[in-house]
Amino acid sequence: MNYSILIKELRDKLIMSQTELAEILGVSYTTISRWELGIHEPTIKAKRKIVELCLENNIDTEKYRGN
Repeated sequence: MNYSILIKELRDKLIMSQTELAEILGVSYTTISRWELGIHEPTIKAKRKIVELCLENNIDTEKYRGN
């Protein structure tokens, strides 16, 4: 799954800063930035929370799945 784009779309839809999302996910804002830039990938625990937030906010995660 392409988490860099998914996280950015989630933040845009929720009108949320990297800092605000970081607080929800229990990580630092620099971690969110690194995820969005594709430098690092979220942990399994963070991925679960991200997908849960997407489902709660009607963001289709299927379009971010790899081939």
